[in-house]
Amino acid sequence: MATLTQTIKEKTAVVNHENVSGSEAVVQSLLAEGVDLIFGYPGGAIMPVYDALYQNGKKINHILTRHEQGAIHAAEAFAKISGKPGVVFATSGPGATNLVTGLSNAKIDSTPLVCVTGQVTSNLLGFDAFQETDMIGISMPVTKWAYQITKAEDIPEAFAKAFYIASSGRPGPVLLDITKDALLQTIESFKYEKVRRISGYYPYPKTDMEKIREAANLINNAKKPLILAGQGITISGAEKELEAFANKTGIPVASTLFGLTAFPSKHPLFVGMLGMHGNYAPNIKTNEADIIIAIGMRFDDRVTGDTSKYAIKAQVIHIDIDAAEIDKNIKTKVAIVSDAKKALEKLYSLVEKNNYEDWLNEFKELAKTEIDVIISPNIHPQSESLKMAEVVHLVSELTKGDPIIVTDVGQHQMMAARYYKFMKPNSIITSGGLGTMGFGLPAAIGAKFASKNRDVILFVGDGGFQMTIQELATAWHYKIPIKIVLLNNNFLGMVRQWQQLFFDKRYACTTMHNPDFVKIAEGFGLKAAKVDERKDLKNALSEMLASDTAYLLVVEVEKEGNVFPMVPSGAAVSDMILKP
Repeated sequence: MATLTQTIKEKTAVVNHENVSGSEAVVQSLLAEGVDLIFGYPGGAIMPVYDALYQNGKKINHILTRHEQGAIHAAEAFAKISGKPGVVFATSGPGATNLVTGLSNAKIDSTPLVCVTGQVTSNLLGFDAFQETDMIGISMPVTKWAYQITKAEDIPEAFAKAFYIASSGRPGPVLLDITKDALLQTIESFKYEKVRRISGYYPYPKTDMEKIREAANLINNAKKPLILAGQGITISGAEKELEAFANKTGIPVASTLFGLTAFPSKHPLFVGMLGMHGNYAPNIKTNEADIIIAIGMRFDDRVTGDTSKYAIKAQVIHIDIDAAEIDKNIKTKVAIVSDAKKALEKLYSLVEKNNYEDWLNEFKELAKTEIDVIISPNIHPQSESLKMAEVVHLVSELTKGDPIIVTDVGQHQMMAARYYKFMKPNSIITSGGLGTMGFGLPAAIGAKFASKNRDVILFVGDGGFQMTIQELATAWHYKIPIKIVLLNNNFLGMVRQWQQLFFDKRYACTTMHNPDFVKIAEGFGLKAAKVDERKDLKNALSEMLASDTAYLLVVEVEKEGNVFPMVPSGAAVSDMILKP
């Protein structure tokens, strides 16, 4: 990555002040970038910045989470919904290291963040001073850029660069580690100029028209083509372009977990979600397609299964803004390094109008099998115990796909993805690549700060909920009206499922002896209730949804329910199993 001196700035300074402290420079830099919300937790090394925030009154709203990991997960969701980089403050040492999980999560899930950590004074660096940790060394593998500031005069340019890097190209997290003496120094002449280019950093590749023409030729001659839509569609704002492209070509569209809301779930060309617990038809048909058009997705192992047996008949067209993802997991026939929206716009004019009715009917036939064997028995069960799927399905029916859905990680996450019918773009917030338990609750809080006009509903399991349960205090403190559906099976459900299927039911350390969640929520000042019978479920959900304050509904579900279909680990996608 380029050094600070290699940046090219805007012609006009955004801010120009005389004689400001380094901590005031931090605040002024954030204001210049239009930041009005920060998630964080104070401490000794970053205290000067908090003092500067205090002196700036209500120009920037600071949300005090109850743990730094809560702060960064909230900032991730805020960034996903708002489209602006989430901003996080933490102090040195343990405060800063508590951000590492969130940094890793944001890096792999392409989430723009600017994280600011305090650090010991520069003369103590390397001497194991109290609460000193080498945050640059720790964070470099899990950030787009990490930089330590030891002089106040470097603050404005570092911040300008950080915001540009975090939000440009494939988004991601940036960390600025600032020594305490830099925060206390004075800058005689503070100027803030936004960065518009960095030497050696090219986040927006030029679309190769020769590759576009080559891809269009393959598409126009395809017999069984399939579009795989990923999060890159949402990041580039290409939902309309994707729908127009699909309508013209008649090609079926499948999505990754993160691509779920990039294409309307009720569109006749939508054939479902890919992946280990995705829909039966798109997984099976991946190995029968002759052309695969992968857009803004990275062929994660949960999508491909055994790569040597993946897309065995297909020539692959891969469109991605990150050249590092091309040919990383799956060999491509045509590689288009481009923003998804630009590539689709250019392809649209070159592809021919077509339809693949017979090919699409093959998906529909497999979908009927999945409905008969899995979906109907799950949403209309005969068993006495409540099932996760029927809870999610009923929430979807009651809300008509309008809210933002947030999930934690586990069985409930896959159930939410499978059984909630998303009707609006950018409506699912989850932890995909890292699979971070504890993500859900703080993420729901961050999502609600970014979207005051839409309900935010969190589906969470009893395991992940207890990892960041303290953030209930944040919801109460700031009167954040999130709706929490806790699907409680008294197990670490996904791990237990694997133990059942592949370890002869040896349930080692997966049984959960849970507390009274209703009492805990009430202790945090939230409304709460529990339901364990089907006859009470609809009324309980309706009461939760009608609440104008934060509400926890604990739903007791079957203890040993499983998520199917499933591609066993290491198997081919065509080896997907519908039931044990």
